[in-house]
Formats: sequence, structure tokens, C-alpha cells
Amino acid sequence: MPNQLIHETSPYLRQHADNPVNWYPWGEEALQRARAEDKPILLSIGYAACHWCHVMAHESFADPVMAELMNRHFINVKVDREERPDLDSIYMTAVVAMTGQGGWPMTVALTPEGRPFFGGTYFPPTPRYGMPSFRQVLQSLATAWQTQRREIEESAANLSQHLSRNISLAGQDGDLSPALFRRALDAIHRSFDPHLGGFGKAPKFPPTMTLEFLLWMYLRDGDELALHMAELTLQKMAYGGIYDQLGGGFARYSTDNEWLVPHFEKMLYDNALLARVYLHAYQVTGKPLYRRIVEETLDFVRREMRHQAGGFYSSYDADSEGEEGKFYVWSAAEIRQLLGAEAELFMRFYDVSEQGNWEGHNILNVRHEPEKVAQWLKLDVTEMATRLEAARQRLLAARAQRVWPGLDDKVLTAWNGLMLAAFAEAGRVLARPDYTAVAVQNASFLYETMRAENGRLYRTWKAGYTPRYNAYLEDYAYLADGLLALYQTTFETRWFAWAHELVEIMLAQFADEAHGGFYDTAADHEALLHRPKDVQDNATPSANAMAARVLLTLSLYTGNGRYWDIAAHATASLNEAMSRYPTGFAHWLGNAAFILSQPQEVAIVGQLGAPDTEALRQVVFAAYRPHLVVAIGTEADGEIVPLLRQRPLRHNQATAYVCRRFVCQQPTTDPAKLVQQLN
Repeated sequence: MPNQLIHETSPYLRQHADNPVNWYPWGEEALQRARAEDKPILLSIGYAACHWCHVMAHESFADPVMAELMNRHFINVKVDREERPDLDSIYMTAVVAMTGQGGWPMTVALTPEGRPFFGGTYFPPTPRYGMPSFRQVLQSLATAWQTQRREIEESAANLSQHLSRNISLAGQDGDLSPALFRRALDAIHRSFDPHLGGFGKAPKFPPTMTLEFLLWMYLRDGDELALHMAELTLQKMAYGGIYDQLGGGFARYSTDNEWLVPHFEKMLYDNALLARVYLHAYQVTGKPLYRRIVEETLDFVRREMRHQAGGFYSSYDADSEGEEGKFYVWSAAEIRQLLGAEAELFMRFYDVSEQGNWEGHNILNVRHEPEKVAQWLKLDVTEMATRLEAARQRLLAARAQRVWPGLDDKVLTAWNGLMLAAFAEAGRVLARPDYTAVAVQNASFLYETMRAENGRLYRTWKAGYTPRYNAYLEDYAYLADGLLALYQTTFETRWFAWAHELVEIMLAQFADEAHGGFYDTAADHEALLHRPKDVQDNATPSANAMAARVLLTLSLYTGNGRYWDIAAHATASLNEAMSRYPTGFAHWLGNAAFILSQPQEVAIVGQLGAPDTEALRQVVFAAYRPHLVVAIGTEADGEIVPLLRQRPLRHNQATAYVCRRFVCQQPTTDPAKLVQQLN
């Protein structure tokens, strides 16, 4: 018999709908039942693409004997961490506090009031890996609940009080100085892998926010070491098995130091953030490799992770047919059969051998620079590239006939905001109107589907269902950032207006007036153990850091000094954390660089698409200028975008106004003079 999850829209929750466990989604029904029956809650949190979540589901949750034990002693609650990042944040913090580490699947025992008293991650069905079995854990918890109730409740109350302590983000921006960047760069360099790129040892996650900061430091100070650390990491990832050499796009992380063996799940947010940092590296260096990675990654997303209405899906599973990576790996015999005479070239280039490079299989990766391989094989580089591309397309078509990994086809507002920014910016930088069209369709879909009549956002949507759940800070901040990127590509004022609306809601609903910064949940969100407020980057930028970035940008567009002060004070509050733990606060470091760079505002008054306006636009966007905000339109558009207000044409020609914190240079109609002013 299906359990309560049969009514859910999350693919992850529905994967457990036929378990013999009487699962509930998080909600008042489960909490009331726990109180009425005086049973502890067994909370299990995971996500659809999580390999070990599937393992534990198969080993334990599908086992009738284990399920009977769970149903007898607990109220069992399943949560999709991607739908409910608030619950994930609260209880992950608790698990880390109790055990020193966290991960998914997350297993937490709660009192009926929701206070945690035990936590862990994956538990095997029999004792192994130095861990107790899940059965032992359940039996111990059930016994403790009956015999040690007072100790449990005291411990849970103390932990809950500890977790509810608030983070202050009410510093003064005068605390920021350029010395911060040298300390941060020194700390980053100490953890840098000089041979293989990345920071620290395996598992290696794509350090996207750190790479963005390094590119900014190169632009700011000409720091060659910063550029080297960024480029080596970008190149090793692009040539490694973490990158899908056939279909484009990145896996979530590498299990080894060499970026060879990925954890094969593909997440929307990784590919959004990585496409954008490779785009910026292309702008900084002009190297074709980086452009290719951007285009292949975005083409993968457009082809395989997009609903026809325009929303982007969340992830692809690591597993197919019950095996991790089976969809992606190859044998030498398969490649010979499919490629014939071209097989030897392909195998040499992509590190394919009879014995394989991973568990008897081959993960495609590039061991040597293409120029070196061409030299060894005495081939013209262009000819080799053409032949390899044809071979890749043949293998990609053959791979499409395999059993595909599971697709998590829910649409999350926050992650869509990240991908919206990537498509919008790539459309402008690469002169790809097809990418711009994808971005516009996505923004239109989000406006029509994820925005309520009062302007508030929903968190999640799945085709055939109405959108669900209150949106979180990250939904507002990431989407606002994406809309501002889209505005700076299309210069349609509707996208700017919507970003502005989201920021006002963010300030009204999420601001922590007492301690600065923002809570993760809105003021009218359901009452939980406490109101989370996360400030550290994880796989995605800190929502607080992104909110600050959006406020800094909008301050320059609108002249609203309150926006600047809120963001600058929050950034300065983390001065010490940015210095000591730069890879965990890299997005905040980007904010600090933005603040200290004395960013420029450029207003170009003229008709969009007209030759004189276009000449000025091309000057502004000829280089990567991360410390620049741009508005283009008529003086009448200043009603919506204040940066254009009271900016008349000169000599009836398109006119550029270059300002720095509202102090402006002489307006100019001459592209050459505009270059001088920008530089």
C-alpha cells in the first residue's frame, strides 16, 4: 500500500511512496500524530540524485522487517532537502554539532516538538564501515525514548538553544580594506593543488565562487598567481572525467584528486555557476577552450534539463539500472564497434584502454593538450578536432539509446535564477541570441508560474501540479540576480522592475533588523525550531551574500543608499571570516571587491538597436567588467530605471554618462572618449 508520500510532487518523495514505511511529508499532520501518540519523529532528509539515499532506501526502507520497527516506534517523516532547505539547514547544523560531520541521507531523531536528540547520515543494514546497523540505531533510540526520557529532553532543549543563536551582520564597511584580499589569497594559495588544480584533497568539488574571486583579483591587481590558480583548476576540470566529454555539463564532484572519477549526478546549480565562471575566464583570457565549455554546458541544459514551457529541471541521478555511472562509461570494445577506423584516434585522445581507468570501465577524459596529441599523431589540430567531434556525436547518439539516469524534473525558483543568469550573460557575451531567447522564456515562465498575485514567490513546481511552498531568501536573491543579468542583456525594463520588486519583498520579509543581513525564511513562514540564517557558501553562494550583491547593484541603479549600507555592513561583518576561510566566504569576498573597487555606473541614452547606441554598447561590453552596472534606454525609461533619469541626448545622438558612486564625468557621444572614461 502506498504511504502518505503518494500525494507529493517531489520525485524524491515519490520514490519512497511504495515503501512499507508509513512515511509522512513534513507537516502538521505528522507533528500532531507524534504529540498525540507520544512518539519520537524519525526524520530522513535526502534528494533525488543522491546515490547513498538510494542505497539506504533499497537496503532499509524497502525491508518490511525494518519498516515494521520504524512504524511501531516512530512517526516517520521524509523531506526533500531541495524543496525544504530550511529544514535541511536546521537539522544539518544539529547533526554536525552532534557528530562533527554531515551529509545525505540525513537521519535525525526528534522529540514531538521537533527538537533533535540524535543525528547521523547513512546507516547500513548490518554493522560495517565501523558503523552500527540501522536496526541497532532504531532499537537503541526506541529503548532510550522509553528509559531515558528526561535526559533526552534536556539534551534536546540545550542543543536547540545553542542552534538558535543569531549571527550578527551589522558591521561597518569602514572595516574593509585591500589588505583583506592579500590575506585571503595567501590562505587560498596554501590549500591550492599546484599539480591538479582545486583546493584541498579529494573529494574535490568545483570551487566556483573561489574561481570567480581569483579572476576578479587578476582584473583588479594583475595578480598572475590568482589567474594561474583559476586557470589550472578550470583546465583540469574541463579535461577531467567530472566533465561529460560527450554531452557537456559537469557532475557534482570528483571522488579523486585528479578530477577523473565523478560522483555522476548532474545538478542544475553546478552547471549554472560553472558555465558563468568559464564565460568570465573566456572574457579575461580569450581562450577558446573556455568558450567551448560554456556552450557545451548550456547546450546540454537546453537539450536535456528544460521543460517546454521554459523552466529548468533540477538534476540527473548518478545511477542507471541500479549502477552508479553506468550511463556514462565505455569499454574499448564498444568504442571500436561504434567508431571503426576512427576508434584508435578517439581512444588515444580520451584515455580509453582495454583495462579501463575505473573499475574495469573507461571514463572519458583528456590526459594531454590537444596540440600535443596532434603532434604525436602527426595530424593537423583542426582536422583532428573535426574527426573527434564526429566521433563524439556518434557515441552520444549511441549513449542516448541506453537506459537513462533518473531525472528530477521539479523546477526550483532559486536554481532557475542561477541558470537564468548564465544563459542571459552568455547570450550577450557570446552574441548568441538563441541563449538570450532561452533566458527570456525562462524568466517569462517564472513570472507566470512562480509569482503569486501579491508578488511573493513559490519555491517549487512540477508539470501537472500547482506550485508549492513559500520561497526562501535564496529564491528571491538568485532570481533577482538572474533578472539583472537579463536586463543587462536585453535592456527590457520589465526585468529590472521585477528584480526591484523582489528586493523590496526581500527587505520586508527576510531582513534581520536587530542583527543585520537576512533570515533564510520569510517573516510569515511556519514556526520551526528556530529561524535559520546561513552566511557561508556551500555548493551554491550564500543567499545572504547574493542578497548583498543584488543590493549593491540596485543601489547604483536607483541611488538608494539604504541598499548599499545594508549590503556593505553585512560584508564588513565577515571581514575576519573572509580572511581566515576564503573558500567558504568567496562570494562575500566578491562583494568586498565590488565595494572597494569604487564601481562605475554607465547610462547610455538612446534607442535600443540604433547604430549610435550600439556603438556605445559595444564599447562598454568589449571587456569583462564585473564592477560595472549598465542601463540603456530612453530618458523616459528613467521612470523605471532611475540611472537613466534626467539624462538628455547630446546633439540628438546616443549619449553615454559614466559615473562613479553618482559622481559623473562629462557625457559623451564618442565611443573613443567612452573607452578613455571607462579605463
